[in-house]
Formats: sequence, structure tokens, C-alpha cells
Amino acid sequence: MTAAAPTPAEIGSWLIAAEAAADAAAAVVRPHFRAGLAADLKHDQSPVTEADRAAEQAMRAVLAARCPGHGIVGEEFGETAPEARFRWALDPIDGTRAFITGRPMFGTLLGLLDRGVPILGVIDQPVTGERWLAAPGRPTTFRGPLGGRAGCRPCPSLAQAELSCTSPFMFAEDEFARWRRLAGACRRASFGGDCYAYGLLALGQIDVIAEADLKVWDWAALVPVIEGAGGRMTDWQGSALRLDGDGRALAVGDPVLLDLAVGIIGA
Repeated sequence: MTAAAPTPAEIGSWLIAAEAAADAAAAVVRPHFRAGLAADLKHDQSPVTEADRAAEQAMRAVLAARCPGHGIVGEEFGETAPEARFRWALDPIDGTRAFITGRPMFGTLLGLLDRGVPILGVIDQPVTGERWLAAPGRPTTFRGPLGGRAGCRPCPSLAQAELSCTSPFMFAEDEFARWRRLAGACRRASFGGDCYAYGLLALGQIDVIAEADLKVWDWAALVPVIEGAGGRMTDWQGSALRLDGDGRALAVGDPVLLDLAVGIIGA
């Protein structure tokens, strides 16, 4: 028997919970920004700070209280209730390198998965006060003091497209060769941004993002935000991102660009 789809009331309550969790994380993160916070190295040599850990703990506490039947998988503290139908994927500071160097190109991510499929997403920038919200049956919304409105822009060809990627160091050698081919077909390419770049794509400022080595807490929140703004987010083959996937992600603002990009980077 197919499980019933979430009701509008459930979705509304989960959005409220997600915003409360984002607020709790922001209250932890903001005082540490440009405050000389020390960073440790994890086993994969990526940096982590006390702000990352404390922000994830704050989000977990809110979600455990408001959504007690849901599981959680987070970057810093692993997984609880992996058998649950609904699970939250949390990244307290997506872009820790930017955070510890005082650049506001980072964000907090909360994504809700229904049997592994992302259905609800929040991108929150706790320093600039910008927030993107996405949920089933409604378009992505955006709030922030710096301008912009949710909605991907038309871009009928790669030759007109702005391409973005967080860092060339996220790629293996063969992946970067494929990314460079895609960059060669686009108008311009730039690096930096982490999840913030995906927020900009959802505002119509960027047209294509292609990245690798993403974990579920990196992409679960982004898929609903991008698709709720009119774009698409898939793997490099144009298929839905999966928990057991290879970590390669491709986001486009204009859906027309998806097959064009896959034809280059997916080859």
C-alpha cells in the first residue's frame, strides 16, 4: 500500500519547525562570525568549529521536540532513527571555510526527506538575514534585506549562462576535466559560494552549478529550493539525486539547460 502524502497541515507544521531550528542555529552562529574562532580538522581534512557542533545540537533539540517521530542525519553528529519515513538532513554551517575566513558565503541547511526523497528545504544565511524556504505544493519563498526575489531566470543556451562551483578542489582529475568542458560552453564561470550559490540560482543570479563530493546534508535542502523556484537539480546524468549516489550534483535555473549540461558533463 502506498503511504499517504503529507497533508497541508503537516507540511505547515514542519515548515514552522524548520524555521525554529534555523533560528536556533543562527543564534549560535552569529556571535562567532569574524570572532577568531579556532577550527579543527576532521578525518577528511575539512574544517569544523565549535559553532558547527553547537548549531547542529541546537537544531536537533528543536526538531526532536517538534517532530518526535522523525529521524535526523547531520554532518557533525550522525544519524538517529534511520528507519523513519521522514528524516531531517542538517548541515549547520555549509561553507565552514568561508565562515572561518570571515566571508558571508555560507549557510545553514535543513532538508526533510520522505523515504529518501527531499520534499522540504531551508537555506538560511544567519549573518545577512536571508532565508529561502521550499515545501511541497508551493513555490520557493525568499526573505532578506539585500534585495532579490525567488524565481529562476530564463536562459535558453549555455552560451548565455553563468556557471558556479564552490571549489575546483572538490573534483577528482577526470571530474574537473568534465567541469572545464562545461565551463568552456558557458559565458562565465566562477568559484565560491557553497549553498549560498544555490540560493542565488534560485534568485535568478546564477544559471548553472556543477559540483562533486556532496553528502545528503549538502543537497537535501537544495533540491526543493531550486525546483520550487522553477529550476532542476539532478546528478550529472540528469537523474534524481539518491542517498546511495556518487555525490555529483548539477543544478540549472532554466530546465532547458539540463540536457545541454548533461550532454557535456555527463559524458
